[in-house]
Amino acid sequence: MLHTQLRSFHAVAKEGGFTAASEAIHVGQSTISTQIKALEDTYGVTLFHRPGRKVQISDCGEALFKISQRIIKLEEEARDLLNNYGGVLTGDLRVGAVGPYHATGILAKFNKRHPGINLTVKLGNSMEMLDQLMNYSVDVAVLAHVEDNPAIYARPFSRHPVVVFVNASHPFAKRKEIRLEELQDERFIHREMGSTTRLAFEKALQKANVTVDPVMEVGSRESVWLSVERGIGIGVVSDVEFNPHPNLRTVKITDAEIYTTAHITCLVDRLESKTVNSFFEIAESIPESQRVSN
Repeated sequence: MLHTQLRSFHAVAKEGGFTAASEAIHVGQSTISTQIKALEDTYGVTLFHRPGRKVQISDCGEALFKISQRIIKLEEEARDLLNNYGGVLTGDLRVGAVGPYHATGILAKFNKRHPGINLTVKLGNSMEMLDQLMNYSVDVAVLAHVEDNPAIYARPFSRHPVVVFVNASHPFAKRKEIRLEELQDERFIHREMGSTTRLAFEKALQKANVTVDPVMEVGSRESVWLSVERGIGIGVVSDVEFNPHPNLRTVKITDAEIYTTAHITCLVDRLESKTVNSFFEIAESIPESQRVSN
C-alpha cells in the first residue's frame, strides 16, 4: 500500500497538481487524492497545502519528494535490468549538458550502439545541470564545472581555451591576439551567474587586476552573440562553442591560460547502472581529436 501511495504522491509533486498527475500515471484523480490523504493521516503530516484550487508542496513533501525520486529511479533500473539481461539495452537515458558541442558526439555513438535506449537531452549551465543531476532529473551530465562533492562521480572529457570575440567594427577585430590588460574598462556582455566560461574569465581578470565594464548580463550564449554582433560590447566564449559569423571575430588571449574543462558526471549511486556505465565507456572510446562536435 505504501508503494502505491508514494507513487501517487510522487506524480502530484512532479506534475504540480492532481489533474496532471492523474493524466501522467493513468490513475483516477479521486484515487490519487484518497491515497495521499491516507498517507498524510497515517503519519500525521501535511504533504501538500491546498489554497483554493492550487497545490503547494510542503516542507515535508519536498523532503519526501527527494526520496521518491530515488525510489522511482531504482524501479526504472530494476525494470531495465530485467529487460536488459538478454544483452540488449532498452529503457531511457536522460542526459544533461551545458551545450550541444560536448555531448553530440557521445550521443550519436551511444544511439548507434544502443538504438533501443530512448535518449532525452536537457540543456543549461553547469549549476543548473548539477541540480538536475542531484534531484535525479537527469542520469548523466556533461558539465563544464564540477564542485568537489562526494556524491558526484566526474571524469574529465575535453579541455578548451576561452577566447574573446568582438564585433567586426571593433578595433580589436583586426587583431589575432590580445593581452588581458588591454581589456581594462572595455564594455562586456556577460553570461548569467553559473556560467563556467564567465567564472573562468572573471578569475583570470581578478588575478591580473583588470577591471572591465559589465554593461549587460544575459541568460544564453546565443544572446551574448547577438549582443556582440550588434556592437553593445565584447563577449567571451570557449573556442569550440564559437560559431563563425560574418560580423564577429575571435581574439586569442596570450598572457593567461583560461580554459573550460568538460566532465562526464553522474551520481556515485548510479555507477552500477548498465546504461550509465555504457555512456561513460562510449565517451572514453572517443579519440581526443574527436571529442567535440561543431
